[in-house]
Amino acid sequence: MFNRGFNWVFTGSGAEQEQKFAPTNEPDELTTKRQQQRPVPAKPIRGSQRHLVAPVASDASKPFQVHSPEDGKAGTGPNGCEVPLIGYASRLSARPGDKLEFKVSSVAAAPYEAKLVRVICADANPSGPGLIEEDVPSDFAGSYPSRFQTTHLGSYVHVHSPPGLMQSATQTGFTLCAMIQPTAPDKEEQVIISSYDGGTRLGIALGILPEAGATALIGVGGSEPLISLSVGNPMLAHSWYRVWCSYNPETRTLKVGQDPVKPQFMQDDRGEASQKMQLELPLSTSDTILIGAMGTDASGEESIPRLFFNGKIESPAITECELALPGIVKALQGEVFMGVAARWDFSQCIDSNVVVDVGPHGLHGETVNMPRRGVTGAMWTGEEMCWRHCSRGYAAMHFHDDDLSDARWGTDFEWEVPAELPSGAYAVRLKCGDEEDSIPFFICPPKGTKRAELCVLFSTFTYMVYGNHARVDFGEKLQERMATWPGAYKYNPATHGRQYGLSTYNNHTDGSGIDTASRHRPLMTLKCGFISIAEAEEGGSGVRHFQADTHLLAWLHKQGISYDVLTDDELSAEGVEALAPYRCVCTGTHPEYHTGGMLDALQGYKAQGGRLVYLGGNGFYWRIALHQDLEGILEIRRAEGGIRAWAAQPGEYYNAFDGGYGGLWRRNGRAPQTVAGVGFSAQGTFGKAGFYRIAPDVREDERTAWIFKHVTDDTLGDTGLCAGGAAGFELDRVDTRLGTPAHAVIVASSEGHGDNYVLVPEEQLTHVTTEPGLSHADLIKADMVYYETPEGGAVFSVGAITFCGSLPINNFSNSASTVLYNVLTCFTAP
Repeated sequence: MFNRGFNWVFTGSGAEQEQKFAPTNEPDELTTKRQQQRPVPAKPIRGSQRHLVAPVASDASKPFQVHSPEDGKAGTGPNGCEVPLIGYASRLSARPGDKLEFKVSSVAAAPYEAKLVRVICADANPSGPGLIEEDVPSDFAGSYPSRFQTTHLGSYVHVHSPPGLMQSATQTGFTLCAMIQPTAPDKEEQVIISSYDGGTRLGIALGILPEAGATALIGVGGSEPLISLSVGNPMLAHSWYRVWCSYNPETRTLKVGQDPVKPQFMQDDRGEASQKMQLELPLSTSDTILIGAMGTDASGEESIPRLFFNGKIESPAITECELALPGIVKALQGEVFMGVAARWDFSQCIDSNVVVDVGPHGLHGETVNMPRRGVTGAMWTGEEMCWRHCSRGYAAMHFHDDDLSDARWGTDFEWEVPAELPSGAYAVRLKCGDEEDSIPFFICPPKGTKRAELCVLFSTFTYMVYGNHARVDFGEKLQERMATWPGAYKYNPATHGRQYGLSTYNNHTDGSGIDTASRHRPLMTLKCGFISIAEAEEGGSGVRHFQADTHLLAWLHKQGISYDVLTDDELSAEGVEALAPYRCVCTGTHPEYHTGGMLDALQGYKAQGGRLVYLGGNGFYWRIALHQDLEGILEIRRAEGGIRAWAAQPGEYYNAFDGGYGGLWRRNGRAPQTVAGVGFSAQGTFGKAGFYRIAPDVREDERTAWIFKHVTDDTLGDTGLCAGGAAGFELDRVDTRLGTPAHAVIVASSEGHGDNYVLVPEEQLTHVTTEPGLSHADLIKADMVYYETPEGGAVFSVGAITFCGSLPINNFSNSASTVLYNVLTCFTAP
């Protein structure tokens, strides 16, 4: 029922009803030119530069609770699932002179302590080096008052409208209408379009109810409950409907209806209900129109959006007259005629957060929390697959009650990076009683300079994409390690993540895949000591991404090798200029997600004599897009092919952010082999990893003999902190058809992979044939390769995620360690 933040009364459904009042005890484009032509919303609205207004946390399974607008009092969160002490930084990387803002939520009454540490190893596994952090003096170190900060979930469109619009509409009559495709019609109340003043409790809304279908809501003001009128027929999930509510002031008749765009046989889901109201409809005082949500009763100075819609909305419109179905159809098809006050065309400015009103008043709006754009609408026929070529077929947005682009927390303290601070991985350490948290980030050298010959490139975009991944295999074994390993992070997205927005490896509450990732929120998976999986291998760390990448940092410190760090942010923003000062650039364990510009930078670096070391597996795999207006937000469309957590729907393979074809870089003609000589071929279920067998002739070839100097064994990497070996989790191989240079040398290949390793889908044609024409056994391997590039450059790749996990074995003294030492010594030399 519509009971969150409202008093309401249901007045009927189906045929014409009499007005009833009853008391209730319910609790209360793509080009610069196009960007310049974008409409601007009519009025600046309270909030950050990133979004206009702040929604509140959404959890459809729990009653609505309003928190203080100050968000500053100690206490527990609204849903009981917030982490007691947690924070995030305004950016994941910075240079000397830059300012970082830190945003912290603490439910305690006591203050918390903050200090700066340098991160050497973020893996808490007691079988390895363990957590290694060095205290660093900072001017922000000290005590800060605790305050709980609310996270803001749920997407919608915010429109500023003159109050006179709906006031006159209630006098002349009105119609609210839209085409919708509900994706979760069985969930609780959801609003499609609304104009509601939470202070006066006057307003109008059109929504849906689980068993009653389209529903009209009227706020009559004061302490009176909302009036609700429903069609009475439930809607089918993933079916398109025309929906409307209208009011005729002469007859005082309120109507609500729904009409399937493509009626299904033997389905009774069409209908209209009407009701004659005994009282004249009160004038709406709202200066806000929301699409995909409705404001609740005001808390503080503004109404808080709630009751989010799950599904697609297309062509929402408001008319200043009552329309019958033929007129509604015309309005929804794009006709602007006398009486149409506003109609929002979602097919315009798809690559932005601007929403265009093609009506006479120009009531342009702005999206909040990134509803999905560039999606198929009710008029899509399948004849065109790209939104740039068929605007009419892409006039919809997909809204979710758990979308999140910015948690919008207040800043607790900020810090200007000192000029003398060494480049590296750092974290703010927080402590309050028994609770601890870390906020990792990276310090780069001053732009255009270097402090070492080696640059370690951290895959922050991949960290964002995996951010708050709630894994399906979360269980007791992992929980035990979280509780008993010294320094292990105590919380996991599987139990606490949805409150902070889940990963693009998860699904929304309506079952659709999550396709955007933001750094403007707590990222639990980035915390020092976070454990991703409970490995079956004895002594396995179960770490991936940042924590696994610090195995490399710990090795560099142990070997006394100087290094700078850069991240995907600098690579994307500055291109090859960011890499140019360095003789050698080295990746981490899993640099999976890249834009075209980032690949261009890496190729440019190699072409001018740079030396690239790829220390991972499944790298350079997925194409992503960055939002052109809102920094720190990226998009992934999981189009055809690839190991996918979910599949993009037909017609929705093209990114909304840049209009590019989403999915694998391999499907875009830029396979990973073109970057590092190897590309993704096989994946295991985190079972026992393989090892490398050195090719028999490479020790005799002067091109490659130096790689294995002081290595006496024929194999390397048969033990490790990740899956028990150096060639595990995800494996890459050479393929000259896909871009491996013809002169590349396979210096070693992996063996010993169990039955849990399988080919990736893009390698298979049928259940018995493969695209390369080789057997499955021949393709399930990691190739370690070396080749030269122009101007004295070179590439060395290991082709497996777990290689760096073998570096710490035997106090960093082992064959894998020796090979890497030889390569970096050579690659950083003049």
